Amino acid sequence: MKLLEEGSELDGFLVGGCIHYGSMAHIYRVKYAQGAADPGFPMIMKVPRMTAGDGAENIISFEVEHQILQALSGPHVPRFVAAGDLERLPYLVMEYVPGRTLEHWLEQSERPSVDEVVRLGIAMAHAVHSLHQQNVVHLDLKPANVLVREDGGVVLLDFGLSCHAHFPDLLAEQLRRAVGSPAWMAPEQVVGVRGDPRSDVFAIGVMLYQLLTGELPFGDPQTDAGLRQRLWMDPPPPRQHRPLLPPWLQEVVLRCLEPVAAQRYPSAAHLAFDLLNPQQVRVTKRGEATRGTGAWTHFRRWLRAAGMHYQPSPLPQRQIAEVPIVMVALPHKDVTDATLYSLREAAARSLGTRPGARLAVVTVIGSGAASVAGDEDSETTAQRRYLTQLHQWAQPLESAGHQTSCHVLESGDTAQALLNYARGNQVSVIVMGAATHGIKWRRFISTVPIKVAMEAPCTVILVKQALPFEHLSESDVEEEEDWDVPF
Repeated sequence: MKLLEEGSELDGFLVGGCIHYGSMAHIYRVKYAQGAADPGFPMIMKVPRMTAGDGAENIISFEVEHQILQALSGPHVPRFVAAGDLERLPYLVMEYVPGRTLEHWLEQSERPSVDEVVRLGIAMAHAVHSLHQQNVVHLDLKPANVLVREDGGVVLLDFGLSCHAHFPDLLAEQLRRAVGSPAWMAPEQVVGVRGDPRSDVFAIGVMLYQLLTGELPFGDPQTDAGLRQRLWMDPPPPRQHRPLLPPWLQEVVLRCLEPVAAQRYPSAAHLAFDLLNPQQVRVTKRGEATRGTGAWTHFRRWLRAAGMHYQPSPLPQRQIAEVPIVMVALPHKDVTDATLYSLREAAARSLGTRPGARLAVVTVIGSGAASVAGDEDSETTAQRRYLTQLHQWAQPLESAGHQTSCHVLESGDTAQALLNYARGNQVSVIVMGAATHGIKWRRFISTVPIKVAMEAPCTVILVKQALPFEHLSESDVEEEEDWDVPF
């Protein structure tokens, strides 16, 4: 296929220089020709390669990206502008996002610090979770397709191999074989299963492994037999390459790389949660290991994989809904047993029978709370005391299928602290007490629960203590006064 000439005009776009020569497409800088309105951001044009030697997947992936890019929105994807006629000249015009791909960090002579890898992992997980919330699974996540903005946010690129739960999967229908980048492909993709959001979690795990060790966990296989090995084999633990890595981070990375999707993080939001809260990660032998899994274990997995039947992938939105992050906000003082009991019952109903759900128990204390309360203890001792109380409250809710963590936040603005926590940790449901006193002043003063309910990015459940409303009076509910703040 002949390259577009710089300075030529195509369908009202002025073509600039070619900035990328890829195996599946060429990318040009473009802008509107004279007289057209400025969109307010720079643009690029992506033109698929269609020479005699190029495979059918080039044009199919163009159709897929054209379909999916128009359906996506948000800060983690480039904005769609226009598309060309498939019969004449196919092209996609989209926003050009400045930044550096993840390849920049991999090309450095020194490995990035643990803190930087964690930061990149959180940003990737948030971007991927945003994609899954829109019922799209990327299925080709790799360093070249992860763009990091100057502000640290991540934009995902190249949706030619992606799958939208509500659109026909053209690649599955027309190619009938596994497609993707071999080094980052999840085991279920190898056997032709597309659309599982946990496949993207696997790819994030591969990239974290690369960033930490400089190695690919499964190499770069070029044969079907080489690809299939990841159905039963574990990679060498990262600490074998980099002994000083913290065990909690190895635990996170190796959980992403589990051969069976059900044993990975159930959603990218859960992965981000652990990266944001390393002190809450439960480290097992997997996190402490410095040597790889033995041959006997791999042999048993090989036997299991030989007869494995993969189930159809769940809808991404449904998968997320089945593994919510439930946040319970507890007042840290002046709260009755009835209120604590009612909050625990509401949390249990929200967790339901979902084995992958996570419970985050949160309380907010003012800065210097220990000294204000007359405690002689240090702030650290006060934090430990509050954490112990939260763990005691949560103990009846703990089960094998629910991971529980407790968090003490310090802030002078209780509502804002709860909102920031919910946004930063992709919380699905907030459970908190409903302040039932001061009803006649509600027109002028908004309580913390009302402010949280108005501004929260998720569902909020406001819980009254287990007493009939008509029996409540201002003196009965003094325990709720800590929730009151001026609106």
